[in-house]
Amino acid sequence: MEHPVRQVDLAAAGALFADPARVAMLTALADGRALPAGELAAIAGVSAATATAHLRRLVDGGLVRVTSQGRHRYHELSGPQVAVVLESLARIAPSTPIRSLRQSREAHVLAEARTCYDHLAGARGVELRERLLTAGVLKQVDDLDHRLTERGDRVLAELDIDVDLLRATRRVFARSCLDWTQRRPHLAGALPAAMTQAFLDRGWLARTSRRGLRVASHYQHELDLLLRP
Repeated sequence: MEHPVRQVDLAAAGALFADPARVAMLTALADGRALPAGELAAIAGVSAATATAHLRRLVDGGLVRVTSQGRHRYHELSGPQVAVVLESLARIAPSTPIRSLRQSREAHVLAEARTCYDHLAGARGVELRERLLTAGVLKQVDDLDHRLTERGDRVLAELDIDVDLLRATRRVFARSCLDWTQRRPHLAGALPAAMTQAFLDRGWLARTSRRGLRVASHYQHELDLLLRP
């Protein structure tokens, strides 16, 4: 069955990323969490009214969706593809000077370990992909996609990850995503998302107040045990 040919308005999509306040909000949501408008306004450094206008544009443009819990409304990215776009833009965006110790620390944390929507990125994300390939847990299918090996099934069982459930989702399973801080690929998709959550649940990683992840002192030891021959 042929799909109907459609035209896309790239300029309209690009315009949603053209405002610093909107980009700040999208970046704050790039770890997959849902935040209230007031918190997003503070992060972007704009008034509540201005934040509301920006969020309305992002919702209308399909980049953000709203969820309600009682009387409270929360905003979150509409899906992992938005975080992938942010990562892609970061690779080609000009650098900005670091003007404070706080900015330097935040940049270091993001470069070492962060979430790209719901999967591990940064140096630790790149390392994880490489180690999974070296250990024979994953095998590359082509330049982008990976499949799980028999050994991979056993490794995921140790993490209490239901592989059949992951495969049943409509989401990409394990795909290379070029990391903007490392210029090498980390993994995106259902598999790395499940592994990242397992690492968080076990205390190998911990969320910070923003996208950055704190790496536990025993993280490397636990990963070595998981991927032991």
